[in-house]
Amino acid sequence: MELYGHKEMIIFDLDGTLAKSKCDIDNEMANLLGSLLKIKKVAIISGGTYTQIEESLLSKLDCDSFLFYNLFIFPTCATSFYKYVIGEWENVYTEEIEPEQRENIIKALNESLEEAGYHKPKIVRGEIIEDRLTQITFSGLGQEAPLGEKIRWDPDHVLRDKIIKAFEKRISDFDAKIGGSTSIDVNKKGVDKAYGIRQIEKNLKIPVEKMLFIGDALFVGGNDFPVITTDIDIIFVDNPEETKKHIREIIKNP
Repeated sequence: MELYGHKEMIIFDLDGTLAKSKCDIDNEMANLLGSLLKIKKVAIISGGTYTQIEESLLSKLDCDSFLFYNLFIFPTCATSFYKYVIGEWENVYTEEIEPEQRENIIKALNESLEEAGYHKPKIVRGEIIEDRLTQITFSGLGQEAPLGEKIRWDPDHVLRDKIIKAFEKRISDFDAKIGGSTSIDVNKKGVDKAYGIRQIEKNLKIPVEKMLFIGDALFVGGNDFPVITTDIDIIFVDNPEETKKHIREIIKNP
Protein backbone atom coordinates (compact mmCIF):
# COMPACT_ATOMS: atom_id res chain seq x y z
CA MET A 1 0.00 0.00 0.00
CA GLU A 2 1.11 3.55 -0.75
CA LEU A 3 0.53 4.54 2.89
CA TYR A 4 3.26 2.17 4.05
CA GLY A 5 5.75 2.36 1.20
CA HIS A 6 7.20 5.82 1.76
CA LYS A 7 7.28 5.59 5.55
CA GLU A 8 10.67 5.43 7.23
CA MET A 9 9.44 5.21 10.83
CA ILE A 10 6.53 3.20 12.27
CA ILE A 11 5.49 4.41 15.73
CA PHE A 12 3.44 2.32 18.13
CA ASP A 13 1.62 2.77 21.38
CA LEU A 14 2.21 -0.25 23.65
CA ASP A 15 -0.75 -1.12 25.93
CA GLY A 16 -3.78 -2.09 23.88
CA THR A 17 -1.82 -1.79 20.64
CA LEU A 18 1.15 -4.17 20.77
CA ALA A 19 0.06 -6.01 23.92
CA LYS A 20 -2.99 -6.35 26.11
CA SER A 21 -3.00 -3.89 28.99
CA LYS A 22 -0.03 -4.44 31.32
CA CYS A 23 0.76 -7.75 29.58
CA ASP A 24 3.79 -8.94 27.63
CA ILE A 25 3.75 -8.98 23.86
CA ASP A 26 3.05 -12.51 22.63
CA ASN A 27 5.39 -14.63 20.51
CA GLU A 28 3.63 -13.79 17.27
CA MET A 29 3.93 -10.05 17.92
CA ALA A 30 7.59 -10.48 18.87
CA ASN A 31 8.29 -12.26 15.58
CA LEU A 32 6.38 -9.66 13.57
CA LEU A 33 8.29 -6.80 15.20
CA GLY A 34 11.56 -8.59 14.48
CA SER A 35 10.62 -8.82 10.81
CA LEU A 36 9.49 -5.20 10.76
CA LEU A 37 12.81 -4.02 12.20
CA LYS A 38 14.56 -5.48 9.15
CA ILE A 39 12.84 -3.00 6.85
CA LYS A 40 11.71 -0.02 8.97
CA LYS A 41 12.74 2.06 11.94
CA VAL A 42 10.35 1.51 14.85
CA ALA A 43 9.57 3.71 17.86
CA ILE A 44 7.49 2.99 20.94
CA ILE A 45 5.78 5.95 22.66
CA SER A 46 4.12 4.66 25.82
CA GLY A 47 2.70 5.99 29.06
CA GLY A 48 4.59 3.16 30.79
CA THR A 49 8.04 3.38 32.35
CA TYR A 50 11.21 2.13 30.69
CA THR A 51 11.30 -0.81 33.13
CA GLN A 52 7.78 -1.84 32.10
CA ILE A 53 8.65 -1.59 28.41
CA GLU A 54 11.84 -3.55 29.01
CA GLU A 55 9.92 -6.35 30.72
CA SER A 56 6.88 -6.50 28.44
CA LEU A 57 8.54 -5.87 25.07
CA LEU A 58 12.32 -5.68 24.88
CA SER A 59 12.95 -8.90 26.81
CA LYS A 60 10.49 -10.75 24.54
CA LEU A 61 12.10 -9.81 21.23
CA ASP A 62 14.00 -12.78 19.82
CA CYS A 63 15.88 -11.29 16.90
CA ASP A 64 19.44 -10.38 15.96
CA SER A 65 20.65 -7.67 18.32
CA PHE A 66 21.89 -5.47 15.48
CA LEU A 67 18.22 -4.88 14.58
CA PHE A 68 17.82 -3.00 17.88
CA TYR A 69 19.65 -0.11 16.21
CA ASN A 70 16.36 0.43 14.36
CA LEU A 71 14.30 0.47 17.60
CA PHE A 72 13.75 3.59 19.72
CA ILE A 73 11.98 3.72 23.09
CA PHE A 74 10.12 6.78 24.42
CA PRO A 75 8.64 5.92 27.85
CA THR A 76 6.16 7.99 29.90
CA CYS A 77 4.90 9.93 26.87
CA ALA A 78 8.43 10.69 25.62
CA THR A 79 9.62 12.34 28.82
CA SER A 80 12.59 10.01 28.43
CA PHE A 81 14.31 8.42 25.43
CA TYR A 82 16.38 5.25 25.08
CA LYS A 83 18.34 3.99 22.09
CA TYR A 84 20.57 0.98 21.49
CA VAL A 85 24.29 1.79 21.60
CA ILE A 86 27.12 -0.75 21.49
CA GLY A 87 25.19 -3.65 22.96
CA GLU A 88 23.04 -1.87 25.55
CA TRP A 89 20.14 0.55 25.91
CA GLU A 90 21.36 4.08 26.57
CA ASN A 91 19.28 6.80 28.21
CA VAL A 92 19.53 9.86 25.94
CA TYR A 93 17.45 12.18 28.14
CA THR A 94 15.04 12.13 31.11
CA GLU A 95 12.77 15.04 32.07
CA GLU A 96 11.71 14.63 35.70
CA ILE A 97 8.91 16.63 37.31
CA GLU A 98 10.04 18.62 40.36
CA PRO A 99 9.38 16.78 43.68
CA GLU A 100 7.11 19.53 45.05
CA GLN A 101 5.06 19.49 41.84
CA ARG A 102 4.69 15.71 42.05
CA GLU A 103 3.43 16.02 45.62
CA ASN A 104 0.88 18.62 44.53
CA ILE A 105 -0.30 16.42 41.65
CA ILE A 106 -0.78 13.42 43.94
CA LYS A 107 -2.70 15.56 46.44
CA ALA A 108 -4.92 16.96 43.67
CA LEU A 109 -5.50 13.49 42.25
CA ASN A 110 -6.61 12.12 45.63
CA GLU A 111 -9.02 15.03 46.08
CA SER A 112 -10.32 14.53 42.52
CA LEU A 113 -10.91 10.83 43.11
CA GLU A 114 -13.05 11.64 46.14
CA GLU A 115 -14.99 14.35 44.30
CA ALA A 116 -15.65 12.07 41.29
CA GLY A 117 -16.99 9.27 43.50
CA TYR A 118 -14.14 6.81 43.01
CA HIS A 119 -14.11 3.88 45.45
CA LYS A 120 -10.91 1.96 46.01
CA PRO A 121 -11.44 -1.78 45.38
CA LYS A 122 -11.40 -4.14 48.36
CA ILE A 123 -8.41 -5.92 46.86
CA VAL A 124 -5.77 -3.59 45.41
CA ARG A 125 -3.14 -5.11 43.15
CA GLY A 126 -0.24 -2.73 42.77
CA GLU A 127 -0.18 1.04 43.21
CA ILE A 128 -3.29 3.15 42.67
CA ILE A 129 -1.26 6.33 42.19
CA GLU A 130 2.26 5.74 40.91
CA ASP A 131 5.00 8.39 40.97
CA ARG A 132 7.01 7.65 37.82
CA LEU A 133 9.18 10.77 38.37
CA THR A 134 8.54 11.98 34.80
CA GLN A 135 4.80 11.28 35.05
CA ILE A 136 2.13 10.52 37.66
CA THR A 137 -0.21 7.64 36.77
CA PHE A 138 -3.52 6.68 38.39
CA SER A 139 -4.74 3.09 37.94
CA GLY A 140 -8.30 2.46 39.10
CA LEU A 141 -7.74 -1.13 40.25
CA GLY A 142 -3.99 -0.97 40.85
CA GLN A 143 -1.20 -1.43 38.34
CA GLU A 144 -1.17 -5.22 38.58
CA ALA A 145 -4.91 -5.97 38.42
CA PRO A 146 -5.96 -8.83 36.09
CA LEU A 147 -6.80 -7.81 32.53
CA GLY A 148 -10.36 -9.15 32.69
CA GLU A 149 -11.16 -6.94 35.67
CA LYS A 150 -9.56 -3.93 33.98
CA ILE A 151 -11.65 -4.33 30.84
CA ARG A 152 -14.86 -4.36 32.89
CA TRP A 153 -13.91 -1.30 34.95
CA ASP A 154 -14.99 2.07 33.47
CA PRO A 155 -15.10 0.81 29.84
CA ASP A 156 -16.75 4.02 28.60
CA HIS A 157 -14.34 6.33 30.50
CA VAL A 158 -17.26 7.94 32.40
CA LEU A 159 -15.59 7.85 35.82
CA ARG A 160 -12.18 8.82 34.49
CA ASP A 161 -13.67 11.77 32.61
CA LYS A 162 -15.14 12.97 35.93
CA ILE A 163 -11.77 12.53 37.66
CA ILE A 164 -10.00 14.48 34.92
CA LYS A 165 -12.51 17.36 35.12
CA ALA A 166 -12.10 17.50 38.89
CA PHE A 167 -8.31 17.47 38.52
CA GLU A 168 -8.38 20.29 35.96
CA LYS A 169 -10.14 22.52 38.51
CA ARG A 170 -7.23 22.06 40.89
CA ILE A 171 -4.15 22.11 38.65
CA SER A 172 -3.85 24.03 35.39
CA ASP A 173 -0.20 23.57 34.38
CA PHE A 174 -0.41 19.78 34.03
CA ASP A 175 -2.57 17.69 31.71
CA ALA A 176 -4.44 14.53 32.69
CA LYS A 177 -5.31 12.07 29.91
CA ILE A 178 -6.82 8.60 29.75
CA GLY A 179 -4.06 6.01 29.29
CA GLY A 180 -4.60 2.25 29.46
CA SER A 181 -7.72 0.29 30.41
CA THR A 182 -7.98 1.82 33.90
CA SER A 183 -5.41 4.59 33.95
CA ILE A 184 -4.98 8.35 33.81
CA ASP A 185 -1.55 9.80 32.98
CA VAL A 186 -0.56 13.24 34.29
CA ASN A 187 2.20 15.14 32.50
CA LYS A 188 3.42 18.70 32.18
CA LYS A 189 1.12 20.71 29.94
CA GLY A 190 2.23 20.21 26.36
CA VAL A 191 4.04 16.96 27.16
CA ASP A 192 2.03 14.29 25.39
CA LYS A 193 2.43 11.95 22.45
CA ALA A 194 2.49 14.89 20.03
CA TYR A 195 5.51 16.02 22.03
CA GLY A 196 6.87 12.53 21.44
CA ILE A 197 6.49 12.91 17.68
CA ARG A 198 8.41 16.19 17.83
CA GLN A 199 11.13 14.51 19.90
CA ILE A 200 11.49 11.85 17.20
CA GLU A 201 11.83 14.60 14.58
CA LYS A 202 14.42 16.38 16.71
CA ASN A 203 16.50 13.41 17.86
CA LEU A 204 16.26 11.11 14.83
CA LYS A 205 15.97 13.73 12.07
CA ILE A 206 12.95 12.03 10.51
CA PRO A 207 10.23 14.35 9.12
CA VAL A 208 6.66 13.70 10.23
CA GLU A 209 5.55 12.86 6.67
CA LYS A 210 7.90 9.87 6.82
CA MET A 211 6.19 8.56 10.00
CA LEU A 212 3.12 6.39 10.63
CA PHE A 213 1.49 6.14 14.09
CA ILE A 214 -0.53 3.10 15.17
CA GLY A 215 -2.49 3.26 18.43
CA ASP A 216 -5.69 2.29 20.23
CA ALA A 217 -6.38 5.49 22.21
CA LEU A 218 -6.85 7.92 19.32
CA PHE A 219 -10.27 8.96 20.63
CA VAL A 220 -10.80 12.43 22.12
CA GLY A 221 -9.28 12.39 25.62
CA GLY A 222 -7.12 9.32 24.91
CA ASN A 223 -3.38 9.63 25.39
CA ASP A 224 -2.75 8.82 21.70
CA PHE A 225 -5.13 11.53 20.47
CA PRO A 226 -2.62 14.46 20.59
CA VAL A 227 -0.55 12.94 17.76
CA ILE A 228 -3.32 14.01 15.36
CA THR A 229 -2.24 17.65 15.82
CA THR A 230 1.11 16.85 14.19
CA ASP A 231 -0.54 15.82 10.87
CA ILE A 232 1.11 12.42 11.14
CA ASP A 233 -0.61 9.60 9.24
CA ILE A 234 -2.44 7.41 11.76
CA ILE A 235 -4.02 3.98 12.00
CA PHE A 236 -6.56 3.36 14.77
CA VAL A 237 -6.71 -0.19 16.16
CA ASP A 238 -8.92 -1.78 18.78
CA ASN A 239 -6.46 -4.44 19.94
CA PRO A 240 -3.10 -6.13 19.25
CA GLU A 241 -4.66 -8.57 16.76
CA GLU A 242 -5.58 -5.66 14.50
CA THR A 243 -2.07 -4.27 14.90
CA LYS A 244 -0.65 -7.59 13.71
CA LYS A 245 -2.69 -7.36 10.51
CA HIS A 246 -1.22 -3.94 9.75
CA ILE A 247 2.33 -5.06 10.51
CA ARG A 248 1.90 -7.98 8.11
CA GLU A 249 0.72 -5.54 5.43
CA ILE A 250 3.73 -3.27 6.03
CA ILE A 251 6.10 -6.24 5.76
CA LYS A 252 4.45 -7.34 2.49
CA ASN A 253 4.41 -3.81 1.07
CA PRO A 254 7.57 -2.17 2.45
